[in-house]
Amino acid sequence: MEPARAHPTLSRPTRRAILASALVAAPALRATARGGTVVIVGAGSAGLAAAAALRAAGQSFTVVEARDRIGGRAFTERALGADCPFDAGAEYIHWAERNPWAPIARQAGVRFAQEDGWARSLVIDGRPATDAEKAERRAGFSGLDARLQPKGTGDPSLAEVARTGGPAAEQAAAGLSRLSLGEDPDRVSAVDYDRLWSGGDLWVDGYGDLVARHFADVPVRLGCPVQGIDWSDREVRVETARGTLTAAAVIVTAPVGVLKGGAIRFSPGLPDPVHGALAGLHMGAYTKIGLRLDPAKFDPAAFGDAVSIGTGGPTLYFEMGPFGRSLAVANLGGDLARDLCDAGEAAAVALATERLGAILGAKASGAVLSGRLAGWWTDPHARGSYSIVAPGHADARDRLREPVGGRIFFAGEAMAGGGAMTVGGATLDGERAARDVLRVLGT
Repeated sequence: MEPARAHPTLSRPTRRAILASALVAAPALRATARGGTVVIVGAGSAGLAAAAALRAAGQSFTVVEARDRIGGRAFTERALGADCPFDAGAEYIHWAERNPWAPIARQAGVRFAQEDGWARSLVIDGRPATDAEKAERRAGFSGLDARLQPKGTGDPSLAEVARTGGPAAEQAAAGLSRLSLGEDPDRVSAVDYDRLWSGGDLWVDGYGDLVARHFADVPVRLGCPVQGIDWSDREVRVETARGTLTAAAVIVTAPVGVLKGGAIRFSPGLPDPVHGALAGLHMGAYTKIGLRLDPAKFDPAAFGDAVSIGTGGPTLYFEMGPFGRSLAVANLGGDLARDLCDAGEAAAVALATERLGAILGAKASGAVLSGRLAGWWTDPHARGSYSIVAPGHADARDRLREPVGGRIFFAGEAMAGGGAMTVGGATLDGERAARDVLRVLGT
């Protein structure tokens, strides 16, 4: 999943996505060593881009993926019906002026949508906001991007920097952080936030599908989770649920949440600098709830996007009728989003339906036909939406890029520097890791 804006402009909150695709399952792995083979762990955009780069260089490789599809956190969800898809993860091509996915998307002829600025409706505790409340909210966002640039030395949190602007700026920073980064502002490094690349955004109809189509010819062994990586010898042994592979080098693109959760055992254990880098990173909880609507009762596109704020509860941003579909997609983040993911899909859909009802009034009666939770926080193959740098750890992304023993290379959005938290950044970093491996192998 990725932030709506890599260096968010403040005209509207964030979005995210993951890509989808189905590949034929590969046969059971054979435990035969192939000299010079590179094993790539994970078939998200970083792993797929690394594989494509290795293939172009004539280097043999094997990609193993725990899911039954490629794309990782870029995924176009169809649980609400084939005619009502929505991107459960990344949906924006950020900093489009230099993002590799912008020309790919244009060449593929995908649809883009234009954003129209602020949400048309603001509801607070179930009632329409007053003009004064709307003005106060806009004032809080005014100049916020400049205010969030850290001054002087140190690496404060976004919340700490926002305090210099008073309560309205603090409230705006909290909304921006939760709805753009998926995290509460006191846990976000202001220095890392300021480094994120800025530029134009392209809202893509089916970003997940686009990534899956683009990499459809990359061979991937699906349903093949990695359980351990033994780098104690000259050749690396990669233990999977379907056998053991040997390799000259391994590119690990598993999300930070999976690495920190210990799902992959490393033997010997990872060195202290890697643990230090991981200690400075964690996963945000950007979350989406898709609601399929009855078109006979309500036209969401005509209504326009809306924000629902609940005292003591999460703020939900509703994308209404994206790409002309009878659909509303609620976006939220931070600890309250984590709580909702833990509560499960039924509770999440119920909350989103209730909040939508408060926005629409009588029009909402019976309008919601079904719902789907895109809860990355509880997804065992993600453990969160995308990487967040904690205050005081602004060097964590660069430190995690360092290879381990000249044989293990980490890659992904977490190491993408200014492109972090995006599909484009993950793609570029996968290509970077492939180049590093090729140099080590002398290919």
